[in-house]
Amino acid sequence: MEAQETERLIIEEQKSGSSISIVENVLEKRIDDIVTLLSSESYGKSRLYEEIQSLFDRILIKIALQRSNNIKSAAATFLGINRNTLHKKVEKLGIHIDKKKGEDEIG
Repeated sequence: MEAQETERLIIEEQKSGSSISIVENVLEKRIDDIVTLLSSESYGKSRLYEEIQSLFDRILIKIALQRSNNIKSAAATFLGINRNTLHKKVEKLGIHIDKKKGEDEIG
C-alpha cells in the first residue's frame, strides 16, 4: 500500500471514527499486504499466524527497548508485561540487546 492510500484512509477515518479505529484500519490493510507476501512462500501446513505474531512481538519489543534505552524493566513496563516475560520473548525471538551502562539485569 502506498503512502497516499494510507493518508486517504486516515482522512476518511478521522471524519467518522476514533484513533483506535483509524489505526486498526491502516494496520489491517498493511497486514493484508504482509499476509499476501508470506502466504505466497508457504508450502504445506501454514504457520502464518505464528509468523505474524513473532513479527509483531519482535517489532514491539525493539521499539520498547529503543524508547527505554535498552533498559529491560522499563521496556517491559512500557509494553505492560512482566520483565521475566519480556526476557523469555527476547530469548525466544533472538533479539540482541546491547549492554548499556546502568542497564538492569534479568534472571
